[in-house]
Amino acid sequence: MKAILFDLDNTLYPAACDLFSLIDVRINRYMKEVVAIEPEVVDSLRRRYWQDYGATLRGLIYHHDVDPEDYLDYVHAVDVGSKLSVDGELQQSLSQLQLPSYVFTNGSHGHASRVITALGLDGLFADIFDIRIADYQPKPNPDPYHQVLDRLSLSGEQCIMVEDQLPNLQTAKQLGMKTVLVGVPPLAPQQYSYVDAHLAKPAEIGSLINQWLAGS
Repeated sequence: MKAILFDLDNTLYPAACDLFSLIDVRINRYMKEVVAIEPEVVDSLRRRYWQDYGATLRGLIYHHDVDPEDYLDYVHAVDVGSKLSVDGELQQSLSQLQLPSYVFTNGSHGHASRVITALGLDGLFADIFDIRIADYQPKPNPDPYHQVLDRLSLSGEQCIMVEDQLPNLQTAKQLGMKTVLVGVPPLAPQQYSYVDAHLAKPAEIGSLINQWLAGS
């Protein structure tokens, strides 16, 4: 194992922080005010685009010719500090890891940087791989995973993926990665053959990695 890939939202911080609710409001507003989609169909379209493409952005690109950079700037213009604060426990855990850590997110680089700063994790990630890495293709599409592996010159077997979303872990496992589920799963983690470990919070990653590196 040579690298740890961390998802960002609802992985590095608990879903209970509800940061994504601020982004949700911006997405809906963008669809209504910028794309001029009828307000009464916005919610149903978002669900459909999420189901069909893995992210609202892809549907807006395909069906509404939306500029992805304009969309990313708009929807991530939220007050991250109103929902997040420094996580000293996670800070200590990441600083003691024996492997380099990277953020691998469906969000934007700017949003990831703001989240990292709010959590007090500046300097603890070697790089950020965002939605742009595979022409705005989101996880769990395998394309961004392949691009990340190419950038790192690593194989899937050399990486660990830490995520809160089961479909994203399933793709990671198909590529040979070790997989770690963070947070409260919809069902018992042992029911998913592609989940190697389950953590209640990301700060627990240190002891797990030490166990794996020790071969136990």
